[in-house]
Amino acid sequence: MALFEIVPNFSEGRDPAFLIDAAETIAGSGARVLHSTSDTAHHRSVLTIAGDGDSLVRAAVLLAGFAAKRIDLRVHCGVHPRIGALDVLPFVPLRDASIGDATLLAHRAGNEIWERWRIPSFYYGAAARAATRRQLPAVRRGGFEGLDARFADPRWHPDVGNVAKHETAGAIAIGARDVLIAFNVELDTDDERAALDVARALRGRDGGPNGLRALAFRMNDGRMQVSFNVTDVRSLALYRIVELVRRLAGRRGITVVRSELIGCLPRTAVEQTASYYLGVTNL
Repeated sequence: MALFEIVPNFSEGRDPAFLIDAAETIAGSGARVLHSTSDTAHHRSVLTIAGDGDSLVRAAVLLAGFAAKRIDLRVHCGVHPRIGALDVLPFVPLRDASIGDATLLAHRAGNEIWERWRIPSFYYGAAARAATRRQLPAVRRGGFEGLDARFADPRWHPDVGNVAKHETAGAIAIGARDVLIAFNVELDTDDERAALDVARALRGRDGGPNGLRALAFRMNDGRMQVSFNVTDVRSLALYRIVELVRRLAGRRGITVVRSELIGCLPRTAVEQTASYYLGVTNL
């Protein structure tokens, strides 16, 4: 049986019951929740859900409706960029499946979400129908508040749905991609410029390691966070990222406080880091 995962990102991170209720919403879908996490500063929650293609499409449609009922983006405020209540919905092939299979599921989900909830979608990653939409940051540029202006541009009409955002739920970025690692490093500083400089130095498109996306956010506790998406999980080890951050921050007299995983990660990534820091070679 082909196995996939979806990693829905929601624009809600401050309601303790939200993820519990989200899991209950998809209890009959056939999909299985593997992991959940929330962050109050980002005002964002993430679920990792696995299953076959049909069960994940069912779960995705249910979660889109759930998020639209629970989240009003007109009054939402967090440090993380977002265009939707259910903001990002990637389909990821895990076993006996291809990225093409994941793309078909992403397109099915977008169509069914529109038919049931009237929430428009952009397709990104391998599911993109235009080269300008392959990168998620390009799709989310301008945020929820900028959707009306974006939809007025024929080049940025949604891939699914009318040329109008959902009044409270915005739009959804639905994609197909390979496994990635969402990974954050916190710095003991409130110097936003320093954190932005570290993120820029490590961002792949700005000359950093290939397969690395980076942003910087101010946290609630006076610290800064450098937030990474590791898209090349085979060749870019997490310990290397931490040590690069440590070196760049250290030049500015800033120390690394801690790191944080968002969602799941491949076992090999754990083994690489355990070997580097602990000398453990067999887990």
